[in-house]
Amino acid sequence: MKIGLSAFAVTFVASFLVSFTTSAQERPISKGEVLFSASGCGNCHTDVKNKGAFLAGGRKFKTPFGTFYAPNITRDKKHGIGGWLDADFIKAIRKGIAPDGNHYFPIFPYPAFTFMTDADLKAIKNYIFTLPAVAKPNKPHGVSFPFNVRFGQFFWKLLYFSEGPYKVDPEKSKEWNRGAYLSRAVVHCGECHTPRTILGGIKEDYWYAGTPEGEGPEGEGAPNITPDPQNGIGKWSLDEIANYLESGEDPTGDYAGSLMAEVIENGTGKLSLADRKAIAVYLKSLKPLL
Repeated sequence: MKIGLSAFAVTFVASFLVSFTTSAQERPISKGEVLFSASGCGNCHTDVKNKGAFLAGGRKFKTPFGTFYAPNITRDKKHGIGGWLDADFIKAIRKGIAPDGNHYFPIFPYPAFTFMTDADLKAIKNYIFTLPAVAKPNKPHGVSFPFNVRFGQFFWKLLYFSEGPYKVDPEKSKEWNRGAYLSRAVVHCGECHTPRTILGGIKEDYWYAGTPEGEGPEGEGAPNITPDPQNGIGKWSLDEIANYLESGEDPTGDYAGSLMAEVIENGTGKLSLADRKAIAVYLKSLKPLL
């Protein structure tokens, strides 16, 4: 009898552990979590280097205009966005305006996020509000005059900002439009892979043509991702692009590093195969640029 009970106990525990492990691995991921990851919220608003709490801000971004620090976007009501309504969240991302009426600096990629739909923005906010609140004060930006004047962003927007949301191109396929939406708005590829003017605006004529070392995000360069066969990704197949966005492995067997590794591991790697292929379709349709 003791042997029988022991065997039963071992079998029960093993079955429980298998069930628990399987459940954990198959945890359903919400739409909001996928969009949150793909848009890079966790990457930018977490000071991983200094072991900061998730989404509590503090990550440093060096730019030609000074040093910016990502704010706390946890649901803490004093230091984060816990007191924000859906309308506040949408206004911040659609218009680049905080609930107190101040303009955000475009280090926050609202010029891309503006094209996201209200439904997707609400899904992201709802997901953020399921995460722990962290009572961490925000660190002031290290930006000198005149770039530290927030009202100056009003004039910057007149030059470089077009408010969304994204409008479907009826002459393009459903897959192309999905890829354009994900690439331009959610993943905001153009924010890093397009060179900027002296005032920090996107050079539309060089869309996705890459940025030289020292002028890209955090002082790094970003490669050309237009379909130019020599300097871009023109020789990559749709499947190779989709695989790269999941694994970080390019057609030569090399792997993405630095910031792009973060984008893939915590962002595009969580997108479905269909979504990654849609991005590939959009990228391959762009004008090839040297």
